[in-house]
Amino acid sequence: MIRLQKLLSQYGVCSRRKAEELIQSGKVTVNGAVAVLGQSADPLSDKICVNGAPLETAPDKLYIALNKPRGYLSAVSDDRERKTVIDLLTDVPGRVYPVGRLDLTSEGLLLLTNDGELTKRLTHPSYAIPKYYRVRVKLPKSGTLEAALLKLADITVIDGVRYLPPQVRVTERDTAAGTALLQMTLTEGKNREIRKLCEAVGLEVLRLNRVGEGNIKLDGLASGKWRELNASEVRELKKLCAM
Repeated sequence: MIRLQKLLSQYGVCSRRKAEELIQSGKVTVNGAVAVLGQSADPLSDKICVNGAPLETAPDKLYIALNKPRGYLSAVSDDRERKTVIDLLTDVPGRVYPVGRLDLTSEGLLLLTNDGELTKRLTHPSYAIPKYYRVRVKLPKSGTLEAALLKLADITVIDGVRYLPPQVRVTERDTAAGTALLQMTLTEGKNREIRKLCEAVGLEVLRLNRVGEGNIKLDGLASGKWRELNASEVRELKKLCAM
């Protein structure tokens, strides 16, 4: 037996959040009865319908790596009709959903899949999946970059939210331009985490690029392009997530 919202997500009908909305609005039935939130069902023995249409055969699992450009939302759709990463996925043979998010002005590696369990584990902080970033920052107006990075290592709470300190290494310093390039590694990936951490120590983020997640790297993938993960990459990713 599987929770209905998880089941609908696994079958590629919609995201879990959207599935909850469908259930609450009475648009999902199980064996002819209107489903309720929290209900479980067996797709092999129960007749499950969404908007009167029976649930189709479970889709093949898809695992996509996208190099997200700036200016695209990490979402399936947007009520303000802004561009989303789904607009970039031409010819993908099925429906997929973003794993976590990169904010509108960030770019780089974004994983998308219809594997609900993998998504859950990749985005849950308890699995501590590392995410790798290149971050161009403006040097602080007062104090040194080194002093700011020392403060960064000591931050634990911002606006009531607890953060783990990132691993940071300076890879380039342009004194003339007043900028530096940082390599940062996170294991949480909270909303706008890097920007909030940097702001807290007086560093302005000029450009943020995710270059890897777990064992998956961009590896020359052009901006706006996508590729399917190969079987070896998927196995290693699942291994990192204890699947």
